[in-house]
Amino acid sequence: MVKAVVGANWGDEGKGKITDMLSKEADIIVRFQGGANAGHTIVNDYGKFALHTLPSGVFYNHTTSIIGNGVALNIPVLFKEIKGIVEQGVPMPKILVSDRAQIVMPYHVLLDEYEEERLAGKSFGSTKSGIAPFYSDKYAKIGFQVAELFDETVLKDKLERVIVQKNILLEHLYHKPLLKVEELFTTLMEYREMVEPYVCDVSAFLYEAIKEGKNILLEGQLGSLKDPDHGIYPMVTSSSTLAAYGAIGAGIPPYEIKKIVTVVKAYSSAVGAGAFVSEIFGEEADELRRRGGDGGEYGATTGRPRRMGWFDCVASKYGCRIQGTTDVAFTVLDVLGYLDEIPVCVGYEIDGEITTEFPTTGKLEKAKPVLKTLPGWKSDIRGITKYEELPGNCRKYIEFIEEQIGFPITMVSNGPGRNDIIYR
Repeated sequence: MVKAVVGANWGDEGKGKITDMLSKEADIIVRFQGGANAGHTIVNDYGKFALHTLPSGVFYNHTTSIIGNGVALNIPVLFKEIKGIVEQGVPMPKILVSDRAQIVMPYHVLLDEYEEERLAGKSFGSTKSGIAPFYSDKYAKIGFQVAELFDETVLKDKLERVIVQKNILLEHLYHKPLLKVEELFTTLMEYREMVEPYVCDVSAFLYEAIKEGKNILLEGQLGSLKDPDHGIYPMVTSSSTLAAYGAIGAGIPPYEIKKIVTVVKAYSSAVGAGAFVSEIFGEEADELRRRGGDGGEYGATTGRPRRMGWFDCVASKYGCRIQGTTDVAFTVLDVLGYLDEIPVCVGYEIDGEITTEFPTTGKLEKAKPVLKTLPGWKSDIRGITKYEELPGNCRKYIEFIEEQIGFPITMVSNGPGRNDIIYR
């Protein structure tokens, strides 16, 4: 059985925790897209971790963690991460890396930094992890697959061709030092040594695993609204964040994905630039940010303060629909326990008209939130394990949102720990 765990909104929905939880029943966890530009925060018996490339299932002995072909693989970052968790007492995980995954090159990171610097105030709010230049090269067909590290002659020849192009940019657009083929080749040989023990034909491995009836979990990064096709383009990421892409980014048939667990947060938060209709500011935002997440709403990779907002029914309904949601996991509900009243965005007003359909970016930027206020429950709900035991207003809040988004909320997370979960 293949399940996907994906986000409904801008990322930061709490997917790491849900994946970590579902990994208990999984044999294989596959990260299928994105790079080390966003992280997952996980709290478990070993401690608190921020993962960037590793799938969230690495904490279990019985699982195999896979870096799929759709991932932007930053090899030194991956190995630093493996070393980091092992040093914190986690047993060495079983890891496989697709031979078709492409490598984030050192110049991708540089070009990302230089471009953000050049754009100054008009930047995309990049995390400067090299993601946009990496995917640009992948689709311009000048990227490097892991498999290419093992043929030195061909590799060197290709490096020479690609570097000509990069050096023109470096010299004339960015006025920065030029790249040297020898240095890059040496770096790639170091990468090869690191990655060699893990390289595998992942799609063949998964094909056999599916035939054997193994439980496979596909783990996505970010959420629906950061998808380059269906999100708030151009303020999106550079790879598809949708469950459908899990089939491509892992190398499995699309009809094998039987369950799509979409993680939806009980309020909104976003990192980076772009339209965010239900956003709040000032003291109200500061308080929610301070209380939010586990230790506050700050990016797991960047440490940047996240932008805060009330729950957005329009964006979440759309985010769930575009994912093909079968189950909603509703997270960080415990955070809202301090509020007397909880505003919820139930529609967008655009040019004097009210809509509940999520529009394209130009219209989205003109949208004003239509808010409805629900009564708070004014209590701490951590530690509750049965849905019936939640305060009445808390259940009303969940049921109101379920009705608005039109997809079943089957899991409610009421704390950061692995066991802080209520099944409905």
